[in-house]
Amino acid sequence: MELKVTGKNIDLTADLNKYIQQKLGRLDRHLKKKIIEAKVEISEEKTRSPQQRFIAQVTINSNGTLLRAEERGDDLFKAIDKAAGVMERQVERYKGKRYAKKGNISFARSGTAEIGEAETGKVVKVKQFAVKLMAVDEATEQMELLGHDFFLFLNSDGGQLNLVYRRKDKNYGLIEPKID
Repeated sequence: MELKVTGKNIDLTADLNKYIQQKLGRLDRHLKKKIIEAKVEISEEKTRSPQQRFIAQVTINSNGTLLRAEERGDDLFKAIDKAAGVMERQVERYKGKRYAKKGNISFARSGTAEIGEAETGKVVKVKQFAVKLMAVDEATEQMELLGHDFFLFLNSDGGQLNLVYRRKDKNYGLIEPKID
């Protein structure tokens, strides 16, 4: 596995590189040497909240499948540990999906899977509601009033079905479908 470590607003030391290599080196054995490249970006932001100061972003390329984790912490090593933990869970989930496609047995960490069946998600509830024509600003207000993280609506600008969502940085994102 090729590991690329970059830093923003922070000096990368040999000890830090060694620690990152040690934490992410474990992921390579989970996928049996299928990780082509791992990119780690470490940064420090000047924020009011000390718990959000250090950011560790990890992106793994495993034969064309990208897995990504971003975690924050008050200490650089805590942020790296959190990101490595998230990445480990994603690798396990990805590995389980690969085995399920091949028809092999996949066990979850919780041990709830029965022998011979792979854990897969299924639709357990269907909800229908009236979609109203409104502006993006109105949709974000409606989303906030409902206390949801996303809101589906008909955009009054183009009449298309759009989705507005709350981002981690407390801003909003808008998904507009593109029909090919």
